[in-house]
Amino acid sequence: METVVEVKDVYKSFKLVHAVRGVDLILRRGQFTALLGPNGAGKTTLVEMIEGIQKPDKGEIRILDKSWSHHSDELHRHIGLSLQETRFIDKLNVIETLKMFASFYKLDRNRANEVMELVGLEEKKRSYVENLSGGQRQRLALGIAILNKPAVLLLDEPTTGLDPNARREIWTILRQLKGEIHTALLLTTHYMEEAEQLCDYVIIIDHGKILNEGTLDTLLNGAEGMKIAELSFEDPQQAKSNLENITEFSIEWLEGRQMGKVVFNKLDKELPQFLNLLARHNVQVQNLEIRRKTLDDLFITLTGRHLND
Repeated sequence: METVVEVKDVYKSFKLVHAVRGVDLILRRGQFTALLGPNGAGKTTLVEMIEGIQKPDKGEIRILDKSWSHHSDELHRHIGLSLQETRFIDKLNVIETLKMFASFYKLDRNRANEVMELVGLEEKKRSYVENLSGGQRQRLALGIAILNKPAVLLLDEPTTGLDPNARREIWTILRQLKGEIHTALLLTTHYMEEAEQLCDYVIIIDHGKILNEGTLDTLLNGAEGMKIAELSFEDPQQAKSNLENITEFSIEWLEGRQMGKVVFNKLDKELPQFLNLLARHNVQVQNLEIRRKTLDDLFITLTGRHLND
């Protein structure tokens, strides 16, 4: 796939805050990439440098093999951007807003109608922007971002603050767009499910540094521990006491939940061994749930904390 954006050894600091520290990444046409990390990880600063708002202290960013320092006017025409919140003119309606932004790119007015249909706002065509719900405003912002059929589409926390239904509406639109626009998409998010649902490639970032990256399957299957067992016990305190000194398996006790968690590399072999161990130590299991390792589990392995901490 064609490389659209290349970031090489980029650093950015604000006084004593090292927001981005030696980041390298590549965005390819047709690939949806998630930049996944908690608040304060450096996601927005990195996006602002890619879009030309911030200038790196060190390193290089090239878009379509061009730099912001020499080709800023041209690059602005190739970028689509949607943020957590976008300000509109409240007394314009939906179609007027889209046509206004289309005029900035000297686009045919039919393009505004095409985009309105893509983001599912036909029924709100004549509604004033001030009367739109949060989810509808974000769909309008997404429509504006794709008006110019951008080579790179940057979505910075586009569903933060939306209710679950509105968030899933945005996901549905993005899945549809993936088949209709040939762009490189970078989605910053701290929602694990959002990255899993939408993106082909995941980059995990924290404290301004990339901790791991790859396809979802590569990240989860390549991580230590293929399956996770979560257990609750008839007598949690007794279970903790009886299992305190075991060395065969590592049990993580989930604070405040009176539950334990065990990671298995080979479930078919290790689960029977673990259940036999519980029986030998007179530990009665109340519930046992086996699940696949998630991005949040991987983030805990890498950092010792949850994505939403």
